[in-house]
Amino acid sequence: MTKKDKDKHVSTSVALDDEQRVRVLSPGMLVVKRFFRNRLAVIGLIILVTMFVFSFIGGLLAPIGETQVFKIYEKIEKDYAGVAISSEFQYIDAEGETFPSVAKAQLILAINKGEESFVSRDVTYSLINEGKDFYRIVQFEDVASVVSLKGIDRFTPAEGETFSRDMEEVYLEATEAGETSFEFDDVDYYIVQNGKNKTVSRAKEISLVSMMVFNPYTADTVLDYDFRYNAEKAMNDNIKSFEVNGVNYEMELDEEDFKAVFYRLEGGSKVEYALVSNVNINTVDKEFLTIDYKEAAISAIENGDTSFVFPDNNGEDVEYTIVRKNNQYTIRKYTETELINVYEAPSKKHLLGTDGNGMDILTRLMYGGRISLIIGFVVVVIETLIGIILGGIAGYFGGWVDNLIMRIVDIVYCIPSMPLYIILGSIMDFLKIDPQIRIFMLMIILALLGWPSIARMVRGQILSLREQEFMTATEALGIRVSRRIFKHLIPNVIPQLTVIATMNLGSIILTEATLSYLGLGVKFPFASWGNIINAVNNIYVMTNYWFVWIPAGLCILITVLGFNFVGDGLRDAFDPKMKR
Repeated sequence: MTKKDKDKHVSTSVALDDEQRVRVLSPGMLVVKRFFRNRLAVIGLIILVTMFVFSFIGGLLAPIGETQVFKIYEKIEKDYAGVAISSEFQYIDAEGETFPSVAKAQLILAINKGEESFVSRDVTYSLINEGKDFYRIVQFEDVASVVSLKGIDRFTPAEGETFSRDMEEVYLEATEAGETSFEFDDVDYYIVQNGKNKTVSRAKEISLVSMMVFNPYTADTVLDYDFRYNAEKAMNDNIKSFEVNGVNYEMELDEEDFKAVFYRLEGGSKVEYALVSNVNINTVDKEFLTIDYKEAAISAIENGDTSFVFPDNNGEDVEYTIVRKNNQYTIRKYTETELINVYEAPSKKHLLGTDGNGMDILTRLMYGGRISLIIGFVVVVIETLIGIILGGIAGYFGGWVDNLIMRIVDIVYCIPSMPLYIILGSIMDFLKIDPQIRIFMLMIILALLGWPSIARMVRGQILSLREQEFMTATEALGIRVSRRIFKHLIPNVIPQLTVIATMNLGSIILTEATLSYLGLGVKFPFASWGNIINAVNNIYVMTNYWFVWIPAGLCILITVLGFNFVGDGLRDAFDPKMKR
C-alpha cells in the first residue's frame, strides 16, 4: 500500500447518524458550500450585511435625529424700515367710531369734486375743510329747525332735543354776523340752509383725514383724536399754543418744510411730545423708532446720502444703507439672523454635509436605507405569499380553476404600472395622506402589482410535481388537499422562490427609489434613498453639491448589486447544472 493510499480516510462506520454520512446526504450543506464557493455571491452577501448594519444599527447609534435641522447665525443685510413722502390720506377715527373702507373711496371722489357731503351705504357724511388736505368727517344730527315769518324766527326742537332761550340768542348773534356755526356750552353747532328754512345741527365726529404723519417721542405716548385735531389745526392757523383736555401744549413750526414739534407743558417745563411732518417712516417689524433716528434718516435722504450711521440701544454705531425706488426709500442694515444650514460641505461635524433642509445627509442615508430595505422585504413577503397561494391552487387543481387564476394574472400583467403609480400618487397628494400611512400604501400597491410572476412560476413547478410518485402516495394516504399543496408541493419550490425573491428585492428598491425621486413615493420628513436623490431636480444642486445625491445613488447601486450577486449565487447553488 502506497503512502498516498494510507493517507486516505476509509470509513468503517455504518451508522445512519454518522458525521460523514450526514455530509453526503444533507442537500442544505451542499447548497451552502456551493454558495460560499462563489466569490461574487460572498461579496454580495458582505455588501448586504454591511448595508443592513449601516441602515439599522447605524441609525440607532447615530447621535443625530432623522429630521434634526441644523442652523447657523450670519449677518445679512435685511430691510429695516421704509420711508415715503406721504401722498395718501391718513385716517384717524374718533373714539368709538369707524369710518368704513367703502366710504373712504366715496370720500376721495367728493374731495375731487369739491362736494361738502357724500352718501355711502345710505349714510350721509359731511366734510369740513379745516386746512390744506385736512378734513373732518362728521355726521350732522338735527337739533332744531328754524322757520322765519315776517322777520321773526320760530324754533322747533328735534325729537328728544332741547333748544333753550340762551341758545336762541347765541344763534341770532351768529346769523346777524353772517356766520354758519356757533358754539354753546363747548359744543359746536352748525346752521344749514334748507330752502327758506334753516336747520341747527350738531356734528358727530367720525374721522380726521389728513396727509400729515404724527410721530410720538416715546413708545408709550398715545396721540388721541382731540390732540391730533388741535395740533394740525394749530399748524394750519399758526397758533403757537393750545389746550386739549386740560393739558397745555406749545408748537415750534417750520413753515418752509411745514413740519412742527409739539411740547407738553408740565410744571413750568417743556417736554417733547410729538413731531408732525409729511414723511412716513415705519419699520418692517413695527419697532418703535425715536424721533432722533427719524430725523437722521430724513436728513440723509435730503442730502442724497446712500448711508448713515446711528447708535443702537446699546450705544454702538450701526450703519444703515438707503436704497431708493421712485419716491420711496428702503433703509437696510446688517442683522444677525438665524439661517438653516443648507448644503454645507462635508466636514468633521457632518461627514457627508447637509441637504437643502439643513439635515445631516449621512443620518438621512441611514434612515433612508432602513425605509428602502423594509419596503423591499415587506413587498417581497406579501407578493410571495399571494403568488404561492394562487399559483399553488392553480397548479394543483388545474382545469377551470387554473384557467380563472391565469386570466387574473394576465389582467394584472396588462395594468400599466407607472401610470397607475402616478395617478395614485397624485390622489394621495390631493388627499394629503399622512407620510407614514403613505409608506404602507406604497408597500401594498407594489405587492399587488408584483405577485403574478411568482404565481406563474409556482404554478409551472407544481404542474410537473403533482404527477410525481410522492404525490400519488399522499393521495393514497388521504392527506387533505391544503396539506398536499403547502406541506409537500410548495417546499419543493422554495429554491426557485428564494432566487426570485432575492432578485425581486433589488428591483423593488429601484422601483421605490424611482417613485420617491418622482415625488410619488416616500414623502418628507421621512427619508428614503429615492427622495434624497430628488434634490437633483435642481440643476444647480446637481452640479455644485455632489455630496447631496451621489452617496444615495451609490447606496442604491451597491445594494441592488448585492442582491443580484446573492440571487445569482443562490441560483447556481441550488442548480449547479445551469452553469455548465
